[in-house]
Amino acid sequence: MSGLLTPDHMAALSVLAIAVASGKVGYVYLSGGKLQDWGITLKAARDSSDLVGFVQGLINDLKPDVVVTEKLTTGCRKGQRTKALIRSITELASHNTVLDVSVQRPRAFPSKYEEAVALAAEHPEIAGYLPKHRRRIFDFEPRSMVLFEALALADSVIKGPPMRLAAAMG
Repeated sequence: MSGLLTPDHMAALSVLAIAVASGKVGYVYLSGGKLQDWGITLKAARDSSDLVGFVQGLINDLKPDVVVTEKLTTGCRKGQRTKALIRSITELASHNTVLDVSVQRPRAFPSKYEEAVALAAEHPEIAGYLPKHRRRIFDFEPRSMVLFEALALADSVIKGPPMRLAAAMG
């Protein structure tokens, strides 16, 4: 089956990636490898019913082939509430006619900020969301970083090994 999923096929898929962080949710939608839609919501991060309604609306409107979330491994640094929200998204995706893929959060850069700069260079349409300054250890993380987290999840599926999608397809 992995022979059917070439990098060209994976780039042609429409991908909705959703990242959940403390008090915020970011999403990106790529079609044909191009960033088509993105956003950040604070309201949907309040509880799982708000989040499920928000994500179902995205699925209905955007009609993605794949929904990507972060895989909740033992090394995942998310809090229990955030993990519960991520689980609610994966549960919702499994009830839709989309391929539900959970991937481990990629860590290909020394920091999230260097990753965001690289992703913004690839997708200049979201460069305006880059933080003005690097966060100091005692600063809160800028709200917009969740957008880059979602984009990193999407990229890991689109650019990742074809076996990842093949395994998700069964």
